[in-house]
Amino acid sequence: MVEKSLSKITLAALKIGVLDVSWPVMLAPMAGYTDLPFRRMCKRYGAGMVFTEVVTVEGVIRNNSRTMHYLKTMPEERPVGAQVYGTNPDSMAQAARVFETMGVFDLIDINCGCPVRKITRRGAGVALMREPEAIKTIVQAVRAATSLPVTVKTRIGVAPHLLNVDEVTHAAEEGGADVVTVHARFASEGHTGPARWDVLKRVKQARNIPVIGNGGVGCAQDAAAMLEQTGVDGIMVGRGAFGNPWIFDEIRSLFNDEPYTPPTLQERRAVIAEHLELLYQRVVDEGRWRIRQHVTPESVACRKFRSHLIYYLSGISGVGALRRKLGTLDSRAGTLEAVDRLLLA
Repeated sequence: MVEKSLSKITLAALKIGVLDVSWPVMLAPMAGYTDLPFRRMCKRYGAGMVFTEVVTVEGVIRNNSRTMHYLKTMPEERPVGAQVYGTNPDSMAQAARVFETMGVFDLIDINCGCPVRKITRRGAGVALMREPEAIKTIVQAVRAATSLPVTVKTRIGVAPHLLNVDEVTHAAEEGGADVVTVHARFASEGHTGPARWDVLKRVKQARNIPVIGNGGVGCAQDAAAMLEQTGVDGIMVGRGAFGNPWIFDEIRSLFNDEPYTPPTLQERRAVIAEHLELLYQRVVDEGRWRIRQHVTPESVACRKFRSHLIYYLSGISGVGALRRKLGTLDSRAGTLEAVDRLLLA
């Protein structure tokens, strides 16, 4: 059992270039989820580091308003990393200089693992795993353009017959990456199926730079098991944090051998209300809703919040009925009223 050997497991502060991450249990960058409001929730409950949603290199160097909105941060988030995708080394270097000039980011993470088609069809994201030398060249260009730490996030392979994470992480290291993060699943699996921690262990043993593990961490015991089985230098939590920003507090409590008290229904309701309000404020700030007729920032925020809400209420009796009526929830008051009927009845 993990508990018997937990006292022998330590998770030390992680040095990423010039950056010291005192608690290397991090929130993974995830498109559509790790926006500013959600990052703030996870940071409050113990995430040692957070990352922006992935942004396109072209949007950064062209100062695209939507891209720059994704890159808005707050001081209390730090340390925070900017995640970017692209294939052109010169453009990636130019974007790196923009990130450094902004003065709000602590590192730059190069996405070599996203399987979303709009990214892979450009040859970026996980598609770059097919060309390890291209990854090396991109990392070299970014490394030469900035004094910020440079990291690479990838997967174990595009598909089971293309397991080449060793070559990819070797290329990243040779290019000058300070850290590699490995999602221990194939791109073809998405986020389903067991994470291949055996491959993660092999990568950790082969690399001379720190390795962060990602995939399969849905609770504190999973985090401890990953660390015990792989020896990674840091842990990145992805979907395990959906609707559960408290997972970071749970992990810290376990590693510190301290009692952990799950949130009460009232506490869960308070976080839901705050998260929704922060998301509403973010939509108002973005202002993109104005280009569409008959759409209010409140309805846009409620629509964006639906996927979060289902996770917050997972396991609660009656959530199935709420799921079926999500499309009718277009106001903050109406959304919270529905939540109250479930949580506080």
